[in-house]
Amino acid sequence: MRRSIERLLNAHGHQTHGYASAETFLESDFAGTIGCLVLDIHLADMSGIQLRRWLRDFGCSLPVIFITAVDDEALEAEARDAGCVAFLRKPFAATFLLSAIDDALLGLSNE
Repeated sequence: MRRSIERLLNAHGHQTHGYASAETFLESDFAGTIGCLVLDIHLADMSGIQLRRWLRDFGCSLPVIFITAVDDEALEAEARDAGCVAFLRKPFAATFLLSAIDDALLGLSNE
């Protein structure tokens, strides 16, 4: 799924970099190079929601789009409380993801 999303975004002019886990992302030098995060909620060790909260607690305000295969209103509420700009359930249309990313990046440019 990660590679498919990367290919889709690259084909639409977005530069991407995929990470195998939240921990791999945190070990990277991402500061200042990322405009938006697309996170699966269910990651191996640290969940996407936990990563979003960790970033927020350390002052990182990157917009986050959550994706998940789980249809659970409580999970969506938890994701929104963590501060996501969009919540997409798999499978989702590519246009929904592209629109969410455009909105997130537009929000950054308006700040």
